[in-house]
Amino acid sequence: MDYKIFWTEEAIRNLDEIIEYLQNKWTQREVDNFKAKLSKQIDLIHQNPYLFPVSSFQPRLRKAVLSKQTTIFYEVKDQTIYLVYIFVNYKSTDRLK
Repeated sequence: MDYKIFWTEEAIRNLDEIIEYLQNKWTQREVDNFKAKLSKQIDLIHQNPYLFPVSSFQPRLRKAVLSKQTTIFYEVKDQTIYLVYIFVNYKSTDRLK
């Protein structure tokens, strides 16, 4: 089955914040490494949306750990994968709806 990837506004906002942080604190190399790692993880999700476990915080979401600092939360509905959050792990999980 071919799934479509849809970025929610929240996920786009999360990604923008992470990229801005990396650009301010680290080198372009780290920014590029993050983007490459994110792209590979999204490809994995796209190829097999049920590969990653269901989130214990929000059962409708699946949780793909990108790094010890970052987790991707996504939802699979019909033939669409909704990227809901790109979550910085030190933040409170109370934000997950």
